[in-house]
Amino acid sequence: MKKITFGLSLLLSLLFSFTLMAQQLDLSKFSGMKFRSIGPAGMSGRVTAIDVNRRDPRIMFVGTASGGLWRSTDRGISWKPVFDKQRVMSIGAIAIDQHNPDIIWVGTGEGDPRNSVSSGYGLYRSLDGGNTWKLMGLEKTRNIYRIIISPDNSNVVYVGAIGTPWGPSPDRGLYRTEDGGKTWKKILYVNDQTGVGDMVMDPSNPKKLFVAMWQYRRWPWFFKSGGPGSGLYVTYDGGDNFKKITAKDGLPKGELGRIGLAISASNPKVVYALIESKKNGFYRSEDGGKTWKLRTTKNIGGRPFYFSNIYVDPKNENYVYTLFTRVNKSIDGGKTFQPLIGRNIHPDHHSWWISPTNPKFMMDGNDGGLAITYDQGKTWRYVQNLPVGQFYHINVDNDLPYHVYGGMQDNGSWRGPGYVWARGGIINAYWHHLMGGDGFDVVPDPSNDRYGYAMWQKGHVGRVDLKTGFSKNIRPVAPQGKHLRFNWNTAISADPFNKDGLYIGSQFLHKSTDHGNSWTIISPDLTTNDTAKQKQAQSGGLTYDATGAENYTTITAIGPSPVKNGVIWVGTDDGNVQLTEDDGKHWQNMVKKMKGLPEGSWTAQIDPSTYNAGEAFVVMNNYRQQDFSPYLYHTTNYGKSWENLVKKDNIFGYGLSFVQDPVEPKLMFFGTSNGLYVSINGGKSWTHWTKHYPAGVPTRDMVIQPREADLVIGTFGRAIYILDDIRPLREIAAKGAALLDEPIHAFAPPVAYEVSTKGEPGVFAGGAGYFHGENKPLGAMLTFSVKKGAKKPAADNKKHAVQTKRPDSTHSGQKTSPAKKITIKVIDENGNVVRTLSTVPKTGINRINWRLDRKGYRFPGSPKPKKHAGETGGGGYVLPGIYKLVFSYQGHSDSTKLTVKSDPRQNFSTETMKANYALVQPVLKKMQSLAEAIDRLKESKKTMLEVAKLLPQKKGKNYNAFEKISKVVKDSLKAINAAIFPPKNIQGIYSNPKLVTTKLRGAYGIIFEREPLNATEKLVLKQSKNIIDNTLQRINNFFKNQWTTYKKTAKSMKLSPFNKEGKK
Repeated sequence: MKKITFGLSLLLSLLFSFTLMAQQLDLSKFSGMKFRSIGPAGMSGRVTAIDVNRRDPRIMFVGTASGGLWRSTDRGISWKPVFDKQRVMSIGAIAIDQHNPDIIWVGTGEGDPRNSVSSGYGLYRSLDGGNTWKLMGLEKTRNIYRIIISPDNSNVVYVGAIGTPWGPSPDRGLYRTEDGGKTWKKILYVNDQTGVGDMVMDPSNPKKLFVAMWQYRRWPWFFKSGGPGSGLYVTYDGGDNFKKITAKDGLPKGELGRIGLAISASNPKVVYALIESKKNGFYRSEDGGKTWKLRTTKNIGGRPFYFSNIYVDPKNENYVYTLFTRVNKSIDGGKTFQPLIGRNIHPDHHSWWISPTNPKFMMDGNDGGLAITYDQGKTWRYVQNLPVGQFYHINVDNDLPYHVYGGMQDNGSWRGPGYVWARGGIINAYWHHLMGGDGFDVVPDPSNDRYGYAMWQKGHVGRVDLKTGFSKNIRPVAPQGKHLRFNWNTAISADPFNKDGLYIGSQFLHKSTDHGNSWTIISPDLTTNDTAKQKQAQSGGLTYDATGAENYTTITAIGPSPVKNGVIWVGTDDGNVQLTEDDGKHWQNMVKKMKGLPEGSWTAQIDPSTYNAGEAFVVMNNYRQQDFSPYLYHTTNYGKSWENLVKKDNIFGYGLSFVQDPVEPKLMFFGTSNGLYVSINGGKSWTHWTKHYPAGVPTRDMVIQPREADLVIGTFGRAIYILDDIRPLREIAAKGAALLDEPIHAFAPPVAYEVSTKGEPGVFAGGAGYFHGENKPLGAMLTFSVKKGAKKPAADNKKHAVQTKRPDSTHSGQKTSPAKKITIKVIDENGNVVRTLSTVPKTGINRINWRLDRKGYRFPGSPKPKKHAGETGGGGYVLPGIYKLVFSYQGHSDSTKLTVKSDPRQNFSTETMKANYALVQPVLKKMQSLAEAIDRLKESKKTMLEVAKLLPQKKGKNYNAFEKISKVVKDSLKAINAAIFPPKNIQGIYSNPKLVTTKLRGAYGIIFEREPLNATEKLVLKQSKNIIDNTLQRINNFFKNQWTTYKKTAKSMKLSPFNKEGKK
């Protein structure tokens, strides 16, 4: 009996495993579902590393805090990401091998460890200029801050690992390879809390390096810079031995913190150090680092844990730059510093590059992106096409088109379009600044779309008039005798049952019913209220840094149920998950029921179910305590029991965000520090989504736009991405992934709008440096799937397949065999086929865009369609209404319905459009007839050329007469062509209003008119009809008279080309 039970259990286990595997998405079948990167880029993100190819300065690389590596090949005019297939997006260091610039080393994990620091996953190398990458080890270092390649031997590389800020790690220190990265040796290590804070090499002696070791530690509630491990070291033998430089050599006495280093290329005996100590100071050595002297303590920056970089002009050892909130410059060897960059460029500077041959050429990386100067800092060009913004939160409204809202690290809060009904893309000018500071959550006011709530750090929140920009501070004020603790990233939420209602969290849950004008505390302290972790005023270590970034024991997530009023979920940064079912009268802490969750885990998000009041999803993470595992807890019974839906063996990175589809409950999206994951079976299995989306980008927040079913993602490093129309994923989740094995399947499309468009504001043609976020295509988005090689239906089922008279394609001139194409017939409510589209599909999901136009007509003189060419569009807009779409592929077919609506901004009448079409269509048909008549003229001309080649062989009694007839025909053709077309091979601009084609252009422009035709337009149509009729009559007369005579004579002379032409 036991054996049977065991066997049955094994069988069930195998079946369960097979089911999970079957629900994994094969991303090769999803090439048609493409994310759009919409930006913005006018407010970028933190640039952490810069290097330039010295042989070819047009080639530049910049690394970002969490947006990957970018390359320019045109001196920074245009940029492309080159690291998007890797598991991480955080870049701490870049080093180009200047002897062979195709070799590039990249260290991951940024090196300025503020509370929003991103970690990496080792060291990477490219051998082809950044096109492809290979992981070279050192994964456990987490954060790499410096890389130096020996100029004498490219196989010798030094890597400085600053290490994870969140706890002890034995993997910190200085590493060296002498075999190009095959093996690594740790050559400098102090303790498990001390890493490499900076490192420079003597340009005159590659064996001599200075290494600054920094002891530091970050906790969720505190930061400490400095300790016995910090110090400055020098090696003279390439790292085999190190000597520690101490107070005896002129450094400050006592405990040290972070040290920034720079060495002069023009005079390597001059070395500089920015040293954090009891009294921070700027030091200089003039004997190659043997002895040191304090130069100044003023104007050198005040946050060394975040800003410690210093640089020396390569041509002048007395020109020194120090980077902090501003950039200051010394021209006297560090004795005094004066501002170089103030508010004209984004503050908070982290990386710098100076051309070794032209010091006037410099690059600055800051929290707002990248700036370039060619005059040593007098003027700067801010790069406005690097979309590497770090969004903390994302939201949408229900406007048409809808807007996207979000807050960015050190770049404020913004509102911009999810797409635009305009030509071009989503440019930076479409985005509007709402609030300053570090931008966090932005909540559209559900009672009035003119207003919204925007937040910046420590609970500051304002109600913003989106039309005028006026804002009003509505942050709750502490009751008498109380102190409110607001997180750096404070939780806020609209009330789903009161359009005027709002919630915000300190240690208490605050509720407003009047747009934040007044507040009521509806909870006790929902945190642990651990006073030992409430000493943020003392945070910083040697240098105080009490900005509020370490505020702790606070509320970080609020989730009011959209199903039942009074049910509210609240999560805190110190490990509590609380629930009230009566609008705050009573509370239950659920965290002890969440099995496997480490104590003190941080609540990142709470997503209450839209289906069940007792159901919720809670995203927790614990990386601030050195635990990088993902946690996504799910309850269906008001927290009585919980299940973790994710496991670290199939999810890479810690959890940041989650959203469940509001229409299909089994469809879920999970965002981690290293990418996006999708489940179509309620979280039983997950697929890492890498199609047209950076594989390792921190996916910080997500929302599904309800009307359009667009998945909108705020990334922490690559700004905003949108996956248009996730309805296909819904259907796959509902019916299973086997749906994609059907020979053909048509997915229900979103509503399509016939809209007018305008040009981009303020620019005609922006050039390669002008940012255009990807716009949603105009018209109808049609989605279908095919399985190539499927068996054709049986003969008795052929009657169900839609027959097509001829192959079509969406692109004229396409020569692909019709058997390889899918055709899509658009059928109106009267059963008329108004348009036929076609394309060559890929296996899996495909998308095609229809511009909502009818079948077009050829303009006279346009090229004759080639064999298998597609149907031409452009025949005017279809009428608003419901259309049947019939998809046919290799004998199989499927159909769906499409709703087409008129432009909601304009009051167009369907009856007017019908009347217009009734007036325009006869003219268009006549144009088609004229085009075909002109084709005959062209063929006649070709025939005459062939006959002319044979004519000398036929000299005889009819020769002279035929020559005369030929001349008459040639002259007639020439005259007809001259009346229709401009002369060929004319130099310059030519215009003749008397030409037939010129006159007909006006009629062609009326095709898409949706207002009642005015008298002028009607006259144009009437004149066009007359012009076409007269021209057709002239052509017909030519063929009836001159051509008939020519043909008869040629046949009598047995001119075979003409005989052949005549049989056609």
